[in-house]
Amino acid sequence: MTEDDATRIVVRGHPQDAELAALLVALAAVTRGRGSQPVTPLSPWADPSRSHAGPPRRGPGAWRLSGLPR
Repeated sequence: MTEDDATRIVVRGHPQDAELAALLVALAAVTRGRGSQPVTPLSPWADPSRSHAGPPRRGPGAWRLSGLPR
């Protein structure tokens, strides 16, 4: 089956017509919502990874330097 194929198969159970219709409407809404909004890149100022300090420093006096901004 392809993504554009409108055929759906009920594998288990016996859904009523209203239940099956509600399921198909929900699936259609979910699949159409993908990719509709373009992803805007974050500016370097808004990048959340800036708040992470990165790997700890090593060597003599590293404990003292760990409290200083990088």
